[in-house]
Amino acid sequence: MSVPIVAIVGRPNVGKSMLFNKLTGERTAIVDDAPGVTRDRIYGDCEWLGRKFLLIDTGGIEPYSDDVILSQMRRQAQLAIDSADVIILVTDVRSGVTANDSEVAHMLIKSGKPVVLCVNKCDAVGDVPPELYEFYNLGIGDPMPVSAVHGHGTGDLLDEVIKYFDGDSEKEDDEDDRIKVAVIGKPNVGKSSLINAITGEERMIVSDIAGTTRDATDSAVDNKFGSFVFIDTAGLRRKSRVDDAVEKYSVIRARMAVERAQVCVIMIDAVEGFTEQDSKVAGIAHEQGKGCIIAVNKWDALEKDDKTMTEYRKKLMNDFSFMSYAPIIFISAKTGQRIDRLFELIKFVNDQNSMRISTGKLNDVLAEATARVQPPTDKGKRLKIYYMTQASTRPPTFVCFVNKRDLFHYSYQRYIDNQIREVFGLEGTPTRFIIREREK
Repeated sequence: MSVPIVAIVGRPNVGKSMLFNKLTGERTAIVDDAPGVTRDRIYGDCEWLGRKFLLIDTGGIEPYSDDVILSQMRRQAQLAIDSADVIILVTDVRSGVTANDSEVAHMLIKSGKPVVLCVNKCDAVGDVPPELYEFYNLGIGDPMPVSAVHGHGTGDLLDEVIKYFDGDSEKEDDEDDRIKVAVIGKPNVGKSSLINAITGEERMIVSDIAGTTRDATDSAVDNKFGSFVFIDTAGLRRKSRVDDAVEKYSVIRARMAVERAQVCVIMIDAVEGFTEQDSKVAGIAHEQGKGCIIAVNKWDALEKDDKTMTEYRKKLMNDFSFMSYAPIIFISAKTGQRIDRLFELIKFVNDQNSMRISTGKLNDVLAEATARVQPPTDKGKRLKIYYMTQASTRPPTFVCFVNKRDLFHYSYQRYIDNQIREVFGLEGTPTRFIIREREK
């Protein structure tokens, strides 16, 4: 399911970061009285009345400024506006409506996006300040009095924001039985080339310049293997390299693409080999519990002998030790090598990620596993696992009822996980364990 994006915009020093921190419940954004402190967009997860959304905090917009940093901030804010489903325009009741507020409001009206007008720094409880009515002049609806410092009015503000969310998007995604695949990886590993090879069309601009693909794009594919939707994403760069506003925007989109997907194809450059950034990209898919495939691209460009593939696979299994469940495939987007095999793997991994195992079969495996390797003890007390059941799929999540949670060490959890995998497969999918303590 695609999560809505909400962008907080406004001129500098109206309290955008303070509002962001209040709504996300974290002190993520730097809050300072100096205008222009938030130069980069920051994003965080939010939830209101059961609706989840992604909140983006932006640098202040100074429409008339020629300052280089301010013009970059203006560009970043514009990118946030372009990617957002709903926009919160923050203004300051103390300074009233300024020329910059009017210019920003005009910019938002031109975007055609839903805008919620937040008038910040209304710190007195209960009283509606008379200055509030001046903000009707901006022409974007009812001004909402808010105090970001104290939290007054934030509930009413969020009520207004979620009114604009598409209530049918969840339903549409649930009814769609096509397998959604996110192609992820650092820039220039050949993600767009792969999608062009899969679709047989030059849908993506393919260039040697890293970061050509700015957005996540969907490509529907129907073939003998089934129905798929491929989501191409801009490459995820190291944070130290993400100094361009467009790249930050791309990282948000790539994360959103992973969230929407059921299977993630993590692309590695065969010539360059494994890098720390590949591990971070894979970590996003792993943490979100997606089916994962490691695709080593540009295999045709590598000088090989009869041992190359075996040695390369062995090294990658060590590099990706945190996701040893992920199958590795060697492909060439340029020549089409093993693209058919990739489709088979995507279908297989999707089935594994959605596998459901009966409680009876799970407990048979558990009984055998605990008989073979005794559960751990501590100070004379032994761990007892009474029974186990599967709570959900995507990823397969198992609930274990035990006598003492502290005794169920990670190493023994991993042992039980390996025993389940040995019997049922679960290749290409992470698993989750929830440990519940109860008396027998």
